[in-house]
Amino acid sequence: MKNSIKNIASIVLVALFTLSFTTPEETKKEVKAAESSVVWKGYKVTGSHEGTIAIKNGSLIFNDSKLTGGSFMIDMRSIANTDLEGEYKGKLEGHLKSDDFFGVEKFPTASLVFTKVNATGKNSYEVTGNITIKGHTEVITLDLSVYGNKATASLKIDRTKFDVRYGSTSFFDGLKDKAIYDEFDLVVDLVF
Repeated sequence: MKNSIKNIASIVLVALFTLSFTTPEETKKEVKAAESSVVWKGYKVTGSHEGTIAIKNGSLIFNDSKLTGGSFMIDMRSIANTDLEGEYKGKLEGHLKSDDFFGVEKFPTASLVFTKVNATGKNSYEVTGNITIKGHTEVITLDLSVYGNKATASLKIDRTKFDVRYGSTSFFDGLKDKAIYDEFDLVVDLVF
C-alpha cells in the first residue's frame, strides 16, 4: 500500500513538473514606434491624397509564438500629408486635424484593441478588435501577417462611423466633384 501511494505521488509530481515546463508562456512585445509606420490614403471624386500618422505606443501579445492579442495608440496630431507641398500641404493637414475631420485638439489619440485573434495560416491571422476614433468605438476585422519581428496589415475604415462626415455623399447632397469617399485605407508596418 505504501509503495502504491509513493508511486502515485511520484507520478503526480512528475506530471506537474512536466506541465510547468510545457505550458505556453504569454509574451508581450512592445512595438518600436520610431521604426514602424502607418500610411493612410483617402479618396475623392477628383483623385486622392495620402500621408502618414504616427504610432504613439503599442504591443503584440504572443503565446507559444502564436499571436493572441495586441493594442495600439495612434497620435492623431501627427497626421501628415506626403503628396502635396507648401501651402496646399499645410492647408490639407490643418483641415484633417480640424473638427471637420478628426478634431485632434479634443481627440488627440485613436486606439485599436484586439478582442479576438484567429490563425488563418502559418504567419497570418484574422484579427477582430475595437477601434476608437474621435471618441466613437466600432468593431473592425483585419488581416495581419507576422514574420520574425515584423507585422503588416491593410485595412479599410469607413470614416462616417466615427462622425467624420465632411464631404460625404452619405450625408450631403450636391457635392459633385467636391465629394470625398467614406472609406479610407491604412497600411500598417510594425517592428517589435
